[in-house]
Amino acid sequence: SYNVKNGTGMDGRGIMTAGPGNRGGKPDVAALQELDQGTIRSGGRDTLQELAARTTLTGTYAKAIDYSGGSYGVGILSREKPLSVKRIPLPGREEARVLLMAEFRDYWFCATHLSLTREDSSASIDMIAALAAKCSKPFFIAGDFNLTPDSEPITRMKKFHPAERSGPKTFPAGHPKECIDYIWMYRGKKTEAFHVKERRVIEAPAASDHRPVKVTVSY
Repeated sequence: SYNVKNGTGMDGRGIMTAGPGNRGGKPDVAALQELDQGTIRSGGRDTLQELAARTTLTGTYAKAIDYSGGSYGVGILSREKPLSVKRIPLPGREEARVLLMAEFRDYWFCATHLSLTREDSSASIDMIAALAAKCSKPFFIAGDFNLTPDSEPITRMKKFHPAERSGPKTFPAGHPKECIDYIWMYRGKKTEAFHVKERRVIEAPAASDHRPVKVTVSY
């Protein structure tokens, strides 16, 4: 999972080139946040599809808001082409938010970027948990939650694994002080065969204002 800061590095020099496929090995699937699509700010570029081309992965996008002549939202990069895709609006009074759900052969993988307003992020977590409970496949959720591990909404995520009370710090990228980026599995019957082998933050201090989180799961 990686908040890519609209594809612009901390030096302000154009599109991010240190994508999730270039650090820590190419993933099977990645959640990306703060993606520009066709904005004036990004020179009309489609950030997700540029990263998809550079990593030879499939890009799936969900708009959260109209922005700067284009749009701004979240996306998923994946080795497999999704079998189906859902875009679920989430609460966000300071900025509209969205959940992107992609169905693959063996699991669902979701990307999101939650509201900065506590009431809205809390309501979003309840919505995500309800959606996860209805899925017949293992359910993964990844993204920038804008919440620290000791916050009340995070402590309520008892049916997700790992429901950490502390975690690797991801923000700000130069000298991380907070853990606000996560990758979780829903604790359903289908997830019992999945085992987390590795969870770490990737060393990337300048490509964005967040650092990427990597989880390796076997089943």
